[in-house]
Formats: sequence, structure tokens, C-alpha cells
Amino acid sequence: MKKTLLFIACLLALASCNKLGKGTEEADKERDSLTQVIAQKDDELNELIGTINDIQEGFQRINEAEGRVTVADANPESGSTRETIRENMAYIEEAMSKNREMIAQLEQKLKASGSNVSALQKTLDNLRQELEEKDASIQELKAQLMEKDSLIFAQQEQITGLNNDVNNLTEENKQKTETVASQDKELNTAWFVFGTKAELKEQKILTSGDVLRSDDFNKNYFTQVDIRTMKEINLYSKKAEVLTSHPEGSYTLRKNSKGEYVLNITNYKKFWSVSKFLVILVK
Repeated sequence: MKKTLLFIACLLALASCNKLGKGTEEADKERDSLTQVIAQKDDELNELIGTINDIQEGFQRINEAEGRVTVADANPESGSTRETIRENMAYIEEAMSKNREMIAQLEQKLKASGSNVSALQKTLDNLRQELEEKDASIQELKAQLMEKDSLIFAQQEQITGLNNDVNNLTEENKQKTETVASQDKELNTAWFVFGTKAELKEQKILTSGDVLRSDDFNKNYFTQVDIRTMKEINLYSKKAEVLTSHPEGSYTLRKNSKGEYVLNITNYKKFWSVSKFLVILVK
């Protein structure tokens, strides 16, 4: 009897141990499952936070780019500065597009996670609001740059017009200067010739005892001079006579050491006032 009771007691103890073992195993499974869920939620939360950080960094880069546009905008006429502005604006638009996509993804992830975290939802709402405000700020900046571009274009057209005016005036002044120089040269140009009676007749300079009577005389036989600089003419002859009319007292006709005549013009304006042609007969 005692042996039987002992055997029964052992069976009961074994059964009790089996039940306890089964309960511990189920608890371990539940704990592992819960740990896995918590880990999954942690991963989801970390991913959401990482996305939020990326979005905030994006806004920071956008702010920095905006600052560069504002600083560069101080001298928009410069070609390099305008190129820098365009590059920064392109960068801002690309960064805004990325942030817009990340905010949309963040919203989808938050919904998919089933998390009801008010702080995350509030952060998402703040990011959406910041995106809207930043978008409005960028649009205003674009409008300002467009206005400046229009102003610069108008100024460039005005400068081009002024440059054209300056070029036209320069050309006009050049033509006037050339005209004045030509007129001045003409006013101060005269012609002289000396020769024997036969030579002068041959060139039709002397006709029937009259000098320059006809217009068909050979002008190429004359020497062209500037009356302002030509003061003296060596005639290389011991006999000389001025045939054209020139005021007395404006010149002298004298001999040099060789006994040859030299014409000296003492008052060139007075001398050439009657005629711009000087004809001297020599023998």
C-alpha cells in the first residue's frame, strides 16, 4: 500500500511539473512576440524620426540657399552673380521638391504604422505648415527676382540706347572734325609756280600777256602748299617778276648771296587774301 501511494504521488508530481513547464514555454513565446512587436515599433519610430530629421535638414539647406540669393542679389547686374542666383534658385526648388515628397512619405508611414502619437502628428502638421510658408516665401523671392530681371533688362536697353547715341555722336563728331579739317586745309591751301614765259605759255598759265586768263590752265604744273608754313620760295633766277596780284607789304622779293631771287612772305594771310595762286616769271 505504501509503495502504491508513493507511486501515485510521484505521478502527480510529474504531471504538475509538466504543466508548469508548458506554462513557462507559452510565457516565453508571448514575451518574444511582444519583444518583436516592440522592436518593430522602435524601428518604425526611428525611421519616422530619421525622416523628420532629413526634412528639417532640408529646410535648413533651403534657408541657407535663400540667404545666398539675398546676399548675391546685392549686385544682380553682374553676370557671375546672376548665374549664382540661378544656381541657388534651382537648388532651392529641388530641395523643396524633395521635402514635399518626404513629408508625403512621412504621412503615409505614420498612417501605416497605426501609431497614435500626438507629438508625431503635431510635428507632421508643423512640417506641412513650414512647407507651405516656405513655398510662399520662395514664390515671393521669385517674383522679386523677376521684377529685378525686368528692371535690369530695361536698364540694359537704356544703356544700349545710350551707347548707340554715344557711338552716333562720336561718328558725327568724327565727321565734323574731318569736315573742319578738310575745310581748314582747303582754306589754308595755295598753289605757286615759277617759270619762263615759254613754259608758262605752254601750260596755258600765261595767255596773250595775261596770267590765268582762262580756266583750262594746267593746275598740275603748280606746287600745292600750306600757306601757314610756306614762308619762302627760292626762284633760282637773277631775274624775277610776280605776275599775280598780292598786296604790297605782305612780301619781299630780294636776292640771296648768289644773286638769285628769293620770295619771302611776311604776312601770309594778307599775301593770299586776293588770290590763292602765285605765278612768278623768271628768266
